[in-house]
Amino acid sequence: MNLDNFPRYPLGHWPTPLEPMKRLQASLNAPSLYIKRDDCTGLATGGSKTRKLEFLVADALKHGADTLLTHGAVQSNHVRQTAAAAARAGLRCEAILENRVSNPPAEYKQSGNVFLDWLLDAKLHEVPGGTAMDEALEALASRLREQGRKPYVISGGGSNPLGSLGYVMCVLELVKQCESMGLKKPHLVLATGSAGTHAGLLAGVHALGLGWPITGVGVRASKEIQEARVHNLANRTLELMGKKPDLPAQKVVADDRFIGPGYGLATETMVEAVKMLARNEGILMDPVYTGKGMAGMIAMIRSGEFFKSDENIIFIHTGGAAALFGYRWVFDQAAA
Repeated sequence: MNLDNFPRYPLGHWPTPLEPMKRLQASLNAPSLYIKRDDCTGLATGGSKTRKLEFLVADALKHGADTLLTHGAVQSNHVRQTAAAAARAGLRCEAILENRVSNPPAEYKQSGNVFLDWLLDAKLHEVPGGTAMDEALEALASRLREQGRKPYVISGGGSNPLGSLGYVMCVLELVKQCESMGLKKPHLVLATGSAGTHAGLLAGVHALGLGWPITGVGVRASKEIQEARVHNLANRTLELMGKKPDLPAQKVVADDRFIGPGYGLATETMVEAVKMLARNEGILMDPVYTGKGMAGMIAMIRSGEFFKSDENIIFIHTGGAAALFGYRWVFDQAAA
């Protein structure tokens, strides 16, 4: 599988590490546990969007853009990495932030990713929760075009077929790492939200005929909606790669049991998972994506869903620890 026909703008440190989680494994009496450290991509504290942005920024430059334009929630990891990518490439960045958390403390809108967005010189536009974000994004793009600007519109999470190629590349990395480490029958686990990471992994595994199972732990949408979204994007990604868009729907798994009250809203299991990783492995999760994804994986191990002695579970760490600073109040409440 060759992706050389798709230009990339260098933004990250590759390959990211694949590490064992021996202390967590022992504490859970679990099968072999590993973590793919895409929190270590190197772009403004790292994260999964760096892989996608390498393809998207290259395309933006190809089309003569002067501004990267995107959207996300207030504590969006994607917006922070898009702002960093724009700075690296000499472009402007504007982003629409949707306020999905009711009555948060001031630090939610001032620290964490929001502070980094400002530091990276992104121009932010805040809108209420429930705003039609794609429409708002296109309206902003139209205003910028009227001003003579050349915006390049990036969908939420960078989750389109071109961006999803970043996680096809991740599969190629994992194949080499698993071979060198003697890991057979890996089972990938990740938090699934805007769908691009999940879809790219599925497209890569399917295109290579690897047969690796992939379990997504939903953070925003119901199982039915998320699985349909991921399936559609994975097949569109395969088509972009020149492959048959024939990924079977049953290969897409998006478990929605760990979303809790909604996207970006805390759960007790998320808090427990974040603390367990910090105190067992010295690894920081984020409260919106990886914390809930890890909570799902831990629950599945405890229930016996992942207890096969010959299986190696690989958690895909998509980054986002900067958001912890915007959610300190959640952990304060948990400690009370």
